[in-house]
Amino acid sequence: MFETLTKRLSGVFSSLGTKSNLTETDVTSALREIRIALLEADVALPVVKSITTAIKEQATGEKIIKGTSPSQQVAKIVHDEIVKRLGGEQSELNISKSPSIILMAGLQGSGKTTSSGKLALHLKEQGKKVLMASADVYRPAAREQLKMLGEKLGVDTLEIIDKEDPINIAKRALKELKGYDVLIFDTAGRTQLDDAMMNEIALIEKEIKPDEVLLCVDAMTGQESVNVAKAFHDTLTLTGIIMTRADGDARGGAALSMKEISGAPIKFTGIGEKPEDFEIFYPDRLAQRILGMGDVVTLVEQAQKNMDEDEVKKLSERMMGGEFDFNDMLAQMQQMKKMGSMGGLLKLLPGMSGMQEKLAAAGMNDDTIKQQTAIIQSMTKKERKNPNILLMSRKERIAKGSGATIKEVEKLIKQYEKMKKTMKQMQSMGGISGMMEMMKNMKSGDGGGFNPFG
Repeated sequence: MFETLTKRLSGVFSSLGTKSNLTETDVTSALREIRIALLEADVALPVVKSITTAIKEQATGEKIIKGTSPSQQVAKIVHDEIVKRLGGEQSELNISKSPSIILMAGLQGSGKTTSSGKLALHLKEQGKKVLMASADVYRPAAREQLKMLGEKLGVDTLEIIDKEDPINIAKRALKELKGYDVLIFDTAGRTQLDDAMMNEIALIEKEIKPDEVLLCVDAMTGQESVNVAKAFHDTLTLTGIIMTRADGDARGGAALSMKEISGAPIKFTGIGEKPEDFEIFYPDRLAQRILGMGDVVTLVEQAQKNMDEDEVKKLSERMMGGEFDFNDMLAQMQQMKKMGSMGGLLKLLPGMSGMQEKLAAAGMNDDTIKQQTAIIQSMTKKERKNPNILLMSRKERIAKGSGATIKEVEKLIKQYEKMKKTMKQMQSMGGISGMMEMMKNMKSGDGGGFNPFG
């Protein structure tokens, strides 16, 4: 999300140049571009007006703080306004009591059942014992889908009884809660225009008295998802939102509009199809991504969660000892793959959000990594350990075995040679483990926070 908005805002900030103060003309011109950028990103009109009015009040006539530029100062104002519209602070789940009850709601196809499983896994990893129950008696095999999800994740699900209505399922789920910390109650998909279905979920809410009512909205539906949230908020005591498919090509404006229009904060985002593709929503981190400032804290968390530290340590020790062969290069690729797509990682690196198009133009993307992995895997053990023996006959065999061209094989060999040279330079930084330690320090300190002047 937000690629176009990020690009447009970057253009606005750079256009302010190095002026000593911000005139009303400067601000008016910048606001016009910011307004267009927000509208193109599908931000609700009332929210656009609210943001631009606040920026104008703060920016007009502002003296430039020593050591900063107008672009940095306006970026700080825009950042703070975006954070405010996204909810300000990160909104935590209200699951302090045991058992706590979470009611899942949403339109048909919004990703409720998948999100229920993702949320269950998230809570399980926090040490919570979770029970999932489905009251979707309308969609064929909907309850069976939740049961299969539970089996895959190692999370208990309520026994399925045929011809049981949603209210009785809710009553039975409450009776089965002994020994559990959290109940996730999945409901049938509905449309906000379906009075009967909306009345049913209101009755379920009354029956189970949930601590959290989470609405799943599809980021791909754009502005319509904001209207959906408002409609559900009128029926339920909505406490939070899970934005699904946030990794897609959506323009992202719904996220900026959601809290102000519906009154409910975004608590989680679904960023992929796998159960672990689920993130806690942090307003300040998203604001930094929108402004192209990266998100080092999330990057570090992903590294700690997905990368094998023992494997990374072994790699580091080999490199520190002057060793680096194609086995190490392959291991490095596999570790990075665990952290997600190249495009997703670039968004988290400060100043690198605009590099995606350049890398794509240079042929560097996830498909390239996949092909390079195949090339290395087509080498013999001897070739991986001794790249110097890769003469033309061997390159031809490797190319044929991996489905690549000889040119692509030679390109990878050149890349390997450059990496080996870089690894020698990295020795002064303590290798990969040293870099990871540095990143951890950034996370525990203030290195990942917003710094408009640095």
